[in-house]
Amino acid sequence: MSLPPNVHISSHPCLQAKISQLRSHKTSTRETRDLVHEITTILGVEAFSTVLKSTKRGTDQTPLGIEYDTQDIEPANVAMVPILRSGLGMTEAINNLLPAPVPIYHLGLFREKFTLQPVEYYNNLPYQRQDGSDSNTAAADTAILLDPIVATGATAEAAIHLLREWGVKRVVMLSVLGSETGIRRAVDSWPGGVEFWTGAVDEKCNERGMIVPGLGDIGDRLFVAIGK
Repeated sequence: MSLPPNVHISSHPCLQAKISQLRSHKTSTRETRDLVHEITTILGVEAFSTVLKSTKRGTDQTPLGIEYDTQDIEPANVAMVPILRSGLGMTEAINNLLPAPVPIYHLGLFREKFTLQPVEYYNNLPYQRQDGSDSNTAAADTAILLDPIVATGATAEAAIHLLREWGVKRVVMLSVLGSETGIRRAVDSWPGGVEFWTGAVDEKCNERGMIVPGLGDIGDRLFVAIGK
């Protein structure tokens, strides 16, 4: 399949093996959580090697008393934004990967079951008002948007619009699995402003908006909510 250049599909063999394990109906809740965590870690390593840069921050001393230059990431003004609820399953992996804790803001979006359109029910993106200005500005330059599944792309599109309105300069979205149509919809919602990283792409969704063959409802699987 041909996808835009700002869509990156991992070819890491360990990640591909873990997605295969995650697809299985026999995979337990504990195993599902571990696999999502591990896949997210690999995706994060691959994404951040491109979208983040290393920069000198100062100096320190080793235990031998030798001075060395300290390194940090650039941009430093990064925020993590998991989409509730399943995005929470990716948060710890990214938090552990980054060299220092970053703010975590949550977006609550659910897909209405008949129209398959997103409904916003929670938003804690903080606004900062500049001195002498009537406009609000985002509390971060780069938002790391987390959602394990991008099916129709409607929820991802809505989240990206919210982050753009918030004032971020760039969205880096990480997803375990997406449909081709859903990923296109997400990246087309902000051309030039979104970098999308995913573990795998399936061709289509069924009439209920579920990716086929997909992973099932990953939120239910992560939080033992099957049959709600």
